[in-house]
Order: sequence, then C-alpha cells, then structure tokens
Amino acid sequence: MQFPESWLREFCNPPLTSEELADTLTMGGFEVEERRPAAPPFTKIVVGEIKDAVQHPNADRLRVCQVDVGQGDLLNIVCGAPNARVGIKVPTALVGAELPPGEDGKPFHIKLGKLRGVESQGMLCSARELQLSEDHGGLLELAAEAPVGTDIREWLRLDDTLLTLKLTPNLAHGLSVYGIARELAALTGTPLRTPAIEPVVPQHDDKLAVKVEAPDLCGRFSGRIVRGVNTQATTPAWMVDRLARCGQRSVTALVDISNYVMFEYGQPSHIFDLDKIHGGLTVRWGRAGEQLKLLNGNTITVDENVGVIADDKEVESLAGIMGGDATSVSDDTRNIYVEAAFWWPEAVQGRSRRFNFSTDAGHRYERGVDPSRTVQVIERITQLIQEICGGQAGPIDDQTLKLPERKPVTLRVARAERVIGMPLTQAQCADALRRLGFSLEEGEGTITVTPPPHRFDLSIEEDLIEEVARLVGYQHLPTTPPLAPIAARVRPEGQRSRFDVRHRLAALGYQETINFSFVEAEWERDLAGNADPVKLLNPIASQMSVMRSSLVGSLLQVLKFNLDRKAPRVRVFELGRVFLRDSSVATTDSTVKGVRQPMRVAGLAWGDAQAARWEGKPQRADFYDAKGDVEALLAPVLPTFERTEHPALHPGRAARVLLGGREIGVVGELHPRWRQQWDFAQAPVLFELDLDAVTARTVPVAQPVAKHQAVERDIALVVAESVAAGAVLDAARAAPTQGLLRDAVLFDIYRPQSGAASTGGLAEGEKSLAVRLSFQSDASSLTDEQVDMAVQAVLAQAAAAVGARLRA
Repeated sequence: MQFPESWLREFCNPPLTSEELADTLTMGGFEVEERRPAAPPFTKIVVGEIKDAVQHPNADRLRVCQVDVGQGDLLNIVCGAPNARVGIKVPTALVGAELPPGEDGKPFHIKLGKLRGVESQGMLCSARELQLSEDHGGLLELAAEAPVGTDIREWLRLDDTLLTLKLTPNLAHGLSVYGIARELAALTGTPLRTPAIEPVVPQHDDKLAVKVEAPDLCGRFSGRIVRGVNTQATTPAWMVDRLARCGQRSVTALVDISNYVMFEYGQPSHIFDLDKIHGGLTVRWGRAGEQLKLLNGNTITVDENVGVIADDKEVESLAGIMGGDATSVSDDTRNIYVEAAFWWPEAVQGRSRRFNFSTDAGHRYERGVDPSRTVQVIERITQLIQEICGGQAGPIDDQTLKLPERKPVTLRVARAERVIGMPLTQAQCADALRRLGFSLEEGEGTITVTPPPHRFDLSIEEDLIEEVARLVGYQHLPTTPPLAPIAARVRPEGQRSRFDVRHRLAALGYQETINFSFVEAEWERDLAGNADPVKLLNPIASQMSVMRSSLVGSLLQVLKFNLDRKAPRVRVFELGRVFLRDSSVATTDSTVKGVRQPMRVAGLAWGDAQAARWEGKPQRADFYDAKGDVEALLAPVLPTFERTEHPALHPGRAARVLLGGREIGVVGELHPRWRQQWDFAQAPVLFELDLDAVTARTVPVAQPVAKHQAVERDIALVVAESVAAGAVLDAARAAPTQGLLRDAVLFDIYRPQSGAASTGGLAEGEKSLAVRLSFQSDASSLTDEQVDMAVQAVLAQAAAAVGARLRA
C-alpha cells in the first residue's frame, strides 16, 4: 500500500522525522518497504501566469509568451506547448533554475538564450519535464487560485514523502491511511485525530428497493440515492494529487471520490447509474450460466459460488470485486445510487483470481472490512459528491443481516511473559491493549479482550501476545543468548556423511541436481511400477500430482532439459527422499502414518564416457561404466551384482546391487521403450541406491603384508550359454581350497560363430570363460602340488555347481 506521509500526519502527527516514523511503523509490524520523495529535486521554479501569447515570427509551432512571475516585469518566454494560452497558470523555470536529471543523469540548467532569433527568459514546464508524471501533452496547468510567484514545490506540496508498506494478509485494518494512523497513534502515544463526519440532511425521500437474499454473502448493505449530480465536474487538484501519490490515476469525479474514500478509510464502495437499474436490486449468489460484462470490458460467466448484485433484468455487479458495465456512470448520468456493504471474506476470497484479475476492493474485502462504518462512509462520499458534483441526497437505506461474532479472547500475563521472553506486568499488557482501543476486562493474572469490528486477526491468545509484543517494542526485547549444554555430535566411524557421498560422485564426474519431490503420475506407473503412489490433495500443477517413489524420473527430466539445449555429455546425480506406502509406519515427529520416506542416491550418465582425446575416439557410457561408478562409490566394500527385471531398465542390461546378500539398489540401461518415448538418441545408464547403505562403511582393520608370493593360474571353463559368469565365479570361490584361493577374476569370454563347425571343443549353445585364479598362503610359499590340488578343487566345484568342464 502506498500513500503520502503528509496525509498520514493529518490524522496522527508524532514528533518524529520521516525516517523515524518509517522505522516506528516497521518495528510495529507494518513494514515500510520503500520511502521516496514525491518529486525529484529542482530549484527556482515558480507559479507563472501567461498574460500574452503571440505566434513566433520565425516558427509555426512556437509561441512567444509574456509571463507574470511576481517580479513586476513580465518575462519573455518562447514555448512550443499546444496549450500555451492567455490566462492559465503554469510552472515557470527562471533563468538559473535546475530541472530534474534527464536520461544522462545530469541536471538541466535554464540559461538566457534565443530560440529562432527571439530571446527566451526562462521555460514553461510540463509535468513530465518536472518528472511529476508521464504526461507530456502540454504545459502543467495549475489551479486558478495559485499565487503568482509562489515556489511550485510549496504550492504543490512536493516536499512530501511517499511511503510504501508491505502488509501481510492479517493486517487488513492497515489498508487505509486512517488505519495506519490509528496504529501509529498506538505505537507513539500521539493523539489520533478522527474527523467528525456530519450526516447529510436528506433533500428528498426516494429509496431504492434492495433485497438481500444471501446473508452468508452480505452481512450489511447500505445505500443512498443522490439526484441531480454533474458527472462532468472536474476532480479537484488536491484529490487528483493525493490519488496519484497513492498510485491511483484520476478517472472521473465520481470514481475519484469513491477511490479517495477507500484509501482514506479502507471501505470500498460502488456508484450505480440509478436510471439504468431495472426495478430494484437483489443481493444473491449467482446462477449457472449468468453472464456479466464488467467495467474492465471483460465478460464473465458466474455460477452458484460467486456473489452478485442483480436487478430485475440481469446481473449488474460482481459482489465486492467490480461493478458491471450496464449500470456504469457516464457523462449523461444525472441520478446515482451509492452503495457500501460488508461482504463476508470467505464469499470474496479467490473469486477475482478465478477470473484472472484483481481489484483494490476485492483485496480489502477478502481480508476483512470493518462492517460498522458503512453508513459513515456513505455520508463521507455524499459530502464530497455534493461539494464537487452537486446533487440532492436522499435518506440512507441500511440493512444489517448478519455481522461477524466477536468472541472474547483471554490473555494470560504469565504465558505472554514466557512467549515474549521478557518480564511483563499486567499493567504493561493492559496499557498496550488499551492504546489499541480495545475494550478489556482484567482478572487475576488475565486480561479478556473483545476484538473491535475492524480487527479480523484476533481470535486466539497468541494474537494478543503479538499485539503486546509489538506495542512494548520488539527493539526492547532482551538479547540474552540461549543457555543450554552443547555437545558436539560425533559421527560414528562406521558411517560417512552425505557430503562425502556427494564429493565422491563429484570426483567421478557427476554434477548434483535438486528436483521437486512432486512428479507426474505417469512416471510412477512407467518407471517405478507404482500403481498406487502417494497423491497430493492440492498439487501446485497438474503434472506434479503425486509424490515420487523413485529418483529415476527426475534424472530423466534433467537429461531431457540438457539435451534440448544441445549438451554433448551429461552426468548428473541426486540425493533425495522418496515416498513409499507402508502401513507399518506410525505418525511421529519425523514420520507420517502409512508413508515410509527413505533417502536414496541416484545417478545418470549419457554420452561419451570421457571427453574426446587425440589418441582415439571416445566410447559411449554403457552398463559397465555405471557399474564401475557404483563400485567406486561403495569402495572399499565389494558389492555383487545379479541380473534383474526393473520397469525402467533394459531387460537384459539391468542388475540389482547387493551388499552382504541384501539388495540395496539397481543399475542398468534405460529400457528401449522409454528411450524412444523420451526421444533420446541413445540410452542413458542409471543407478539408484539406498543412501543408508552407501553411507555405512566397514571400519578398516590392519592386516599384515603377505610375506610369500602369490601364484596365478588361468583356466578356461566351458559352460552352457545360459550360465552367468557370476555363477561360475561364485562356484570357484566356494571351492574347498583350504583358504589358498584369494581371488577369481573373469578376463575373457569366447563364443564360436553361429552355424560354424564345432571348434575348440565347444558345441552349439556353449561358451568359454577364461578365469584367472590367484592363490597365496600366509604360512609358506606354495608348491606346484598344492596349487594343482587347489585348481582341481575349483574345477570339481564348478562342474558340480554349474556343469562346467575344462576346455581342451
């Protein structure tokens, strides 16, 4: 909300500087977001009156004016403005004047000079040249009563300050200059000036028939007929100026009056053209299919959830938000109906956003407007209408149907002291609440307050505690540091931090991404096989309607985003929480009933495994690159990998990751179906692991260095094509070698060409696996006999477990 400081000081004028006043409001909960002068600096510009204006002898578009600036002699000034004429008063810059800086940031100095051979002793100014507005259509015309020679800053009160407040939704009582002044009076103790609004004496008995059918929409409705108004009257300059300084442009006199009173007292109103109303008015909920053309030119369709004001023929206004075009005031209007009402906040909230626009009236009504001042506001509007536009007012028709119930709220002084964190007495609390104008009753250690009608934010004890705190002054709160034993949390040696996991992945060439936990339901169905994800009751977007149970979809979205921007190589990872239905989970401080929320780490690699190098062409990242990254991430623990099926992964290029026989995640290549659906030129490889398993690590135990040399033997085993290499290695490691076998590594696979004759002892449907066996003893050097016996044990175990035979 924006308003001039001078207007505020008319209601409450504490002995504070402009800066101190802004600080006081901010510390009182009404944050002053901006404080700036009403006009830029300029000097030696006075009120001048054009006494004569003749055509320039050497220019068609220039006029030579004789201007009286109160110095006795008239000034000869050349001007090109189209409205330069005899009799008007305009801002006149004297020789030596300094105008506001231009686009180059330098001030403009007025000097004595000649224009087309005629001497010019100054300059006549437009509003844009003084940077008072963007109007540059002609000279800024001043009121006829402006004293000639008066400094323009003094006459237009340009040494004013504009305050812009950033109000939270609960501060509806601060959406007016009077409301801010009321708070300022409470904060500073300065008396609040409340101008008396004298009732206008009715000059006729006409009333408009109004029927309120929906008390849950409108709790109070007040209105008055004013006849014989002059809608073409000019809005006074003082009102135009104040509206401009509130950020509101002048429209017509009647509209300006309505807006002015809204900024003054916070009560919106609406003015109908009485002669355009068919019959009477009915306040009701809309009906499906009804249409209304608004004042902004939009035509909307209402339904049963939107409040309207209708006459006997059609809908005429959107209740509490905007009037209709059919009954709008025009230059031909002579008779009007002034309306001010109390609309229930719940009946207005969200309606303007539904139709994609907002209004100052709706902004106030949806937060709460004082229902006790509708009659006073109509009296104030009527006064201004008669002063500016004339007219004869009728009696006010005031209908009160249902007003907010103001339930008493009790404040316990001891609790307020605990919550605020400073010593407080009951007298201090009572004084703070009385300064706000609250009616209260004191008990033993308690104060009971009945909220006034303009305060919609007082409903619980904490609201009163907040009022006491800000009236006492946040700046007076003690800055005592908390006193509590602090013990450093030492991470167990068998666990590494999440930051360490991040650093390891970064060292492997991955970049971290952070994504929403809300994802598309299709991702859960296709990529996680989750037909019943956790759904959001109020999603922020239709494509973010469920909670993710896997990080895969988020990483694929990141890959898509980067590929759309021609990224040649993508390696990303994420540490994030997933959400799984689990009926065994109960509600605690950190859990929600029925939902398990483990942390996972996932990575994705796409493109070349390494950047292009001079000695050869780079290879694309494949399953083995992702598998190697998983092993590096889990090192020194050695995981095992088993073939698996996963909805997101290639059926023949996916494996589950196991640690100590427990599955901790998966690794593999994206399924061809999803690669095609996401329009990837090649399939990315991914992994997803339980973060707890990744952060757990075995504490290293010192081992003596082997004193005896290891012995290696290579064997080639023939097995069926269906036998996995991992099963062969597991069988080798399980052989009874008396602890001599230290490692078994696959280093080659041979398959005969399809359809070729049997070669190397291999039949159709068989393959040869070359395995390197490493033997070592801690007690002594191994002999050939010991190694041969161990090799035979391995061969026997492989034959028994997987049907392997030694290749001839």
